[in-house]
Amino acid sequence: MDKQNTEREKGIYRVTVMGSIVNFLLLVFKFFAAFFGHSAAMLADAVHSLSDFVTDIIVILFVRISAKPEDESHDYGHGKYETLATAIIGILLLFVGFGILWSGVSSIYRFLQGGSLQEPGILALAAALISIVSKEVLYRYTVFKGKKLNSQAVIANAWHHRSDALSSIGTAIGIGGAILLGPHWRVLDPIAAVVVSFFIMKVSIRLLIPCVDELLEKSLPVEVENQIQETILSFPGVSSPHHLRTRRIGSYCAIEVHVRMDGKIPLEEAHRTATEIENKLKEMFGRGTHVGIHVEPLK
Repeated sequence: MDKQNTEREKGIYRVTVMGSIVNFLLLVFKFFAAFFGHSAAMLADAVHSLSDFVTDIIVILFVRISAKPEDESHDYGHGKYETLATAIIGILLLFVGFGILWSGVSSIYRFLQGGSLQEPGILALAAALISIVSKEVLYRYTVFKGKKLNSQAVIANAWHHRSDALSSIGTAIGIGGAILLGPHWRVLDPIAAVVVSFFIMKVSIRLLIPCVDELLEKSLPVEVENQIQETILSFPGVSSPHHLRTRRIGSYCAIEVHVRMDGKIPLEEAHRTATEIENKLKEMFGRGTHVGIHVEPLK
């Protein structure tokens, strides 16, 4: 493993471990507040934080695998393990969002049928407010680090932090409304939960679509492929890039292309030019990028 990959892996571990510590402390506090504050909404929020903690563990496990270089059974490396981790996080978010939706709708139906909803305590409201602030700060820090480290899984985990903050906003509105406005307004809790659940599921779908595209070997965007061809044509003596094939492998790419050069130049010169093109593309897309260049003589 080269130095760049080692530093990247360490950076991912640092930000993920920090998030997991915050998540663990929050989920313990939320379960405590849900029990002693008599709040079903806070209990749902605590379960959401528990899912955050579980996804942190998933990222830690899968990033270690994805950072491994190619071996005899993985010629293109292990980058898609990180994609798999991102997909798992997206699926968990989708289930959490649907669970919150189901619970909220059930509570609303029960209230409309004349049922009563329990009044939550101040402790539950305090837990929700603390969660909003801490998870929003954690989201901003994690998404900044994820972009800097070029890690889909870390960015996905950042959105999971944001979804927990959104969930806590809904929880805070519901709990606050139930405490301040009286029994007739306790339905604000499940209504807010339903609204937040749609935001959570929207985020999960936004995370899952790129994962599915990558696992199905979707090509890089047209503008990126055009940039690759322009880069190839910038080298003297190189023409007609064709049979361009691209795909993502975790945080890196795979690029395969045929090019034409003068058939009378020495093989050593053609090899040197192809190597220069390969190095340039790796500078653009990361040292872990797989580049395959097939040289053909001009017709």
